[in-house]
Amino acid sequence: MPRWIPDEPGEEQALLDALGIPSVDALFADVPKKARIGRMGIAAGLEEGEVVAQVDQILERNRPLSKFSSFLGGRISTRYSPAAVDSILSRSEFFTSYTPYQAEASQGTLRALFEFQSLWVELTGLDVANASLYDGATAAGEALLLCRRVHEGKRFLLPASLPWEEKSVLSNYAGGAGLTLDEVPYDPRTGRLDLDYVRRAMAGHDVFGLLADVPNGFGVVDEGLWELKSILRDVPLVVSADPLALTVLDPPGSYGADVVVGEGQGFGIPPSYGGPLLGLFACKREHLRSAPGRIVGATVDAENRPAFALTIQTREQHIRRSHATSNICTNQSLMALAFVVYATLVGPRGLARLQTSLAEKARTLASALGDVPGIQSPRFEAPYLGEFTIELAHGTVSDFLDRLRRRKVLGGVPLADPRPGAPAAPARLLVAATDVTGEKEFLKYAKAARAAMAAAGGAA
Repeated sequence: MPRWIPDEPGEEQALLDALGIPSVDALFADVPKKARIGRMGIAAGLEEGEVVAQVDQILERNRPLSKFSSFLGGRISTRYSPAAVDSILSRSEFFTSYTPYQAEASQGTLRALFEFQSLWVELTGLDVANASLYDGATAAGEALLLCRRVHEGKRFLLPASLPWEEKSVLSNYAGGAGLTLDEVPYDPRTGRLDLDYVRRAMAGHDVFGLLADVPNGFGVVDEGLWELKSILRDVPLVVSADPLALTVLDPPGSYGADVVVGEGQGFGIPPSYGGPLLGLFACKREHLRSAPGRIVGATVDAENRPAFALTIQTREQHIRRSHATSNICTNQSLMALAFVVYATLVGPRGLARLQTSLAEKARTLASALGDVPGIQSPRFEAPYLGEFTIELAHGTVSDFLDRLRRRKVLGGVPLADPRPGAPAAPARLLVAATDVTGEKEFLKYAKAARAAMAAAGGAA
C-alpha cells in the first residue's frame, strides 16, 4: 500500500537518524513484548485491494454472536434494538458533535443529555444525574470517592457477590486513595447480603459507605436492601441498579439510597466485544457538589426562549485540580443518546413489559435446566428477574461452556474470579434470558447441557 506510506527508504532513515534510533522497531522498544500485537499474516508491499481481500479471509474465521443461541448477561445484555436507534445516532449533527465543548453550538446534544439525565432521575428516585460516565464499574468507583468526600472513614463495604471485574475496578479506586474494601458475605441459601455482618461492621465507626446491587451478581433481587439505610444511618448508601429492573422495582431513592449508579449498555447499545459501555450516575441534591463529571441544566436565553447549558463541570479540564471531583475528562454522550432514544422508542410501559417478559422467560429456562441431572437451577432460593445462577454438581464451568459452544450455545457468564491467586469457587455461572431467545433456544440449551453434564460425568 505505497500510497498510504509515502516515505521513501531514504526519508525513513533520515527520520530515524534525527531521532537517534537505529530502526523503527527500536522506536517501540519500551512497549513490553507481551503487550505487542504481532503481524496479521499479511504480506508486505500489497495494493489496497489485495490487503482488503486478505483481511476478509482472516475475518471469516470469526464466529459472530448472531450464529449462537446466547444466554450471556452479567451487566452486558444481548437485546433487540429498534433500527431507529442507529438511524438517529448516525445523524451528522449528533455523530460529529457528541461532546459539547461549545455548548452554545450544541443545543440539540445538550437537550438530549438533559432528557437522559431526567430519565435516570425518574428511574432512581433521586434528585440529580450527570451526563454519563464511562461504564457502570467506573461509575461505582466514582460513587466510592463521593462517599469518602461526604463522610469520614477508611472502610468501604461491598457485596462478596459483586462481579469480580467490578471489584477489581473498585480496588483500583480505593487503593489510590488509601482506602480499604471490605466484602460483605452472602447467605449461602438465598444469595442475599448478610445484614448482621453489616451491623457488626457499623459498630467500628470507620465505614464511610456501602455499595449494594439490584439485582445482585447472582441475579437475586435482595429484599434486604430496603433495610440497609436504617442500619447505615448517616453513612452513604450506593445502589448499583440495572435500569431495566428499575422499571418494575421500587426506585432506590425510596429506600434511602444516596447514590445510584448503573450500566446502561442494554438500552440501544450492542455488546460489540464488550464495549463501548455507558455509566449511569445519580445522587441526592445535597451531594451535587461532590458528584463527578458534567451536568446539563435547563435555562432561558436573553429572549426568554428555552435553552440548555453545561451547568456544572467539576473536571480537571475546567477547574483547579485540587477542587476537581473527578479526573473523568469526557463522557459517553453518544451512548447516552442511544440510551434515551431506545427508552423513548420502547416507552415506559414497553420497558416494564419487556422486563416482565424476561422474568417469565427466565423461569421457564431455569425450570428446563433444573431438569438436567447434575445442574441446580436456580441455585439460590430468592426472587430473580431475567438472570439467575446455576451450579454444576461435577465438571468445570470451562469444560461445560466449551461443550455448549460446540453446539452453538453460549451458556452464560462464569462467576469465579479467573485471576491468579483468586480463591477457589463453586462451579457456578450466571444465565440470562433475553428478548431474542425463546422456547426453541431454551430446549436447545437444555439438550446441550444434558449432553455436556453426561460427558463430564463420564470423564469423572
